[in-house]
Amino acid sequence: MKSSVIVVTIFLLLVSIAHLLRLIFQAKVMLNNTEIPMWMSAAACVVTALLAIWLRKENKK
Repeated sequence: MKSSVIVVTIFLLLVSIAHLLRLIFQAKVMLNNTEIPMWMSAAACVVTALLAIWLRKENKK
């Protein structure tokens, strides 16, 4: 596996874990006095995890 693919896969998994931790601990995220809804972290968690899995599978071919 190429080192760039490994780095991107690890990065995507870390982002996914960060969103999952936000959901578990119910951490509030504010942007210009607007709270970012939890459903956005749920969607981002799923999307980044799926992208990491997809990238790993594509690279194995």
